[in-house]
Amino acid sequence: MQPPPTRPPADAIDFRLRPPVSSDDLNALFAAAWPDHESQAYDHVLARSLAWICAFADGKLVGYVNVAWDGGEHAFLLDPTVHPQHRRRGIGRELVWRAVAAAREGGAGWMHVDYEPHLDGFYHACGFRPTAAGLIRLR
Repeated sequence: MQPPPTRPPADAIDFRLRPPVSSDDLNALFAAAWPDHESQAYDHVLARSLAWICAFADGKLVGYVNVAWDGGEHAFLLDPTVHPQHRRRGIGRELVWRAVAAAREGGAGWMHVDYEPHLDGFYHACGFRPTAAGLIRLR
């Protein structure tokens, strides 16, 4: 039996605002974290984003969050992701807090997030409060 992979301590995680990040690296992270992920290009997503924050361990991408916005008051938290081998160490919360700070500094007055009920505790711990919202599935 092999020993479990070692994880760097949380303070060894390098958080970066708007770093260069490739579609290959994002697809590898999403494939590890999301069972149904389909590879795609992300250059067009990042080009339209207010901000994105990446977390690196030993130079490898282990976390990501995107901040989309309407160009004014409303920012939207999208795709917060932490590699499964690096979860439960505060990386996700730190990504979200940094995304909120980037949105505030970018001029947004509100940060929105949609999530499934099982993630309520995580988002509550990040400072979000539930609100009524509507949703239409387009695909």
